[in-house]
Amino acid sequence: MIRVAVYTDAGTSKDLTAVLKALAKFPELAVETLKVKDIQAGRLSEFALVVFPGGSGGGEGRALGEEGRERVRQFVREGKGYIGICAGAYLASCDYPWSLNVLNAKVLDKQHWARGNGTVEIRLSDEGKALLKRPEQPQVSISYRQGPLLAPAGKPGLPPYKELARYVGEVALKGAPKGVMPGTTAIAAAEFGKGRVVCFSPHPEKTPGLEDFLRHAVTWIHESR
Repeated sequence: MIRVAVYTDAGTSKDLTAVLKALAKFPELAVETLKVKDIQAGRLSEFALVVFPGGSGGGEGRALGEEGRERVRQFVREGKGYIGICAGAYLASCDYPWSLNVLNAKVLDKQHWARGNGTVEIRLSDEGKALLKRPEQPQVSISYRQGPLLAPAGKPGLPPYKELARYVGEVALKGAPKGVMPGTTAIAAAEFGKGRVVCFSPHPEKTPGLEDFLRHAVTWIHESR
């Protein structure tokens, strides 16, 4: 069994339910929920990886506080894993005071982060097709709910991430300009210390037929141990 922790405290949204349901589809995963007090008490050490779901990246990061954020960084640095979905991808980036700085990524067009919800097309890279087990399906439709438009940050001391998928379609509502989203990173994977990170800007857990993206991310993270 692979022990998976899911963050369920301040900053999460209804997306949390979808994450828990998606992970429950895979009997080889032993899933438990953790709150800030559990992370600050060191309980992450009991798990192989932690999942931060959708909601508010700032809400999650501020709830953790610097002590909690450092606990998460240390957890990954020492050989464990991190999966961030939407808000969890914002949280993983290097771009905010509350960021974890575990993914060498910045967020483009922050002014229009609330660009709306919809279904969008993404194209998998060769590495993405291999890691996510879609060798004959380079392009898929996926649920999008205002996730970050990621791009390389070039931060010294952090390895560059691997782009597993990029946006080819776009959601440009609520005054967001068109033409910004296509070409930005939708799914990223990286090493951090001895551990591994996978971040999803869109929502595989809310897309029927793509829930296994989470399982394959777990496998890639766990095989490094």
